[in-house]
Amino acid sequence: MSIRPIKQIISTVPTLEGAGVKLQRAFGFEDTDDVDPFLLFDDFRNDVPDDYRAGFPWHPHRGIETITYVLAGSVEHGDNLGNRGSLGAGDVQWMTAGSGILHQEMPQGDPRGRMHGFQLWANLPSSLKMIRPRYQDVDAKDVPEVVNDDGTRVRIVVGNFWGKTGPVDGVATNPRYLDVSVPPGVRRSLPVERTHHAFAYVFEGSGSFRDASQPQAVATERVTNTGDEVIDRVANRSLVLFDRGDEVTVQAGHDGIRFLFVSGKPLEEPVAWRGPIVMNTCEELQQAYAELREGTFVKAR
Repeated sequence: MSIRPIKQIISTVPTLEGAGVKLQRAFGFEDTDDVDPFLLFDDFRNDVPDDYRAGFPWHPHRGIETITYVLAGSVEHGDNLGNRGSLGAGDVQWMTAGSGILHQEMPQGDPRGRMHGFQLWANLPSSLKMIRPRYQDVDAKDVPEVVNDDGTRVRIVVGNFWGKTGPVDGVATNPRYLDVSVPPGVRRSLPVERTHHAFAYVFEGSGSFRDASQPQAVATERVTNTGDEVIDRVANRSLVLFDRGDEVTVQAGHDGIRFLFVSGKPLEEPVAWRGPIVMNTCEELQQAYAELREGTFVKAR
């Protein structure tokens, strides 16, 4: 088994989205070859209601899937096809926009004013860009959790891991989306499909990836062009992008470490992207926006 080296460490960037929601973006709206099939990752943890309550009013999507994972608070959602619902703490929504929908997402804090969660966008292959939209809303109780003998806990949103299968199915890029908690001082290796792109997003605790000693904040190792090993120490809300290999090794610090571990099969297809619509060619993108203006964007009724 080969341990995946660190390819890049990405610090989030403060971003304003929707009607004025303040969030942190790890990647999106740029060259996404290194994270293909994923397109965007946002961390919308916020404890100030005025910074998120304006929400994300009506907007379109086509050609992608959006994955929303809520840790605290709730997100009310609805679309022009009549779908309505609310995501609470621990809940997951995997929305396949396919041929197109118009929807809105309105975050609400918990009694302490906290609105914590993440949204990931996954691209759809050209053959599935125009499929019928669908939702997979998953209650927290239906997300399986497996606990290793060393105390490592893994919630499995999608994919197979340690003998358990996540509740989301029928996803084209065969992704794996895990919420991993490693106890203080524990070193844990996590297998990953060699041909898949993979990243970890650390959001609690401290630790190191690969074999770094004396964990601080979030420490990671990388190998320079000259062959020297360097330990990079980065703050919370940092995304660690891995190179190729069979597994990722993490060493938890004194407070343990919690992170999302996401991987997926690259599509290796051209991307034509503007705003919330992602197609394969500029012509397809122009057609989508023309349909949006003409009121023919939504195909499913």
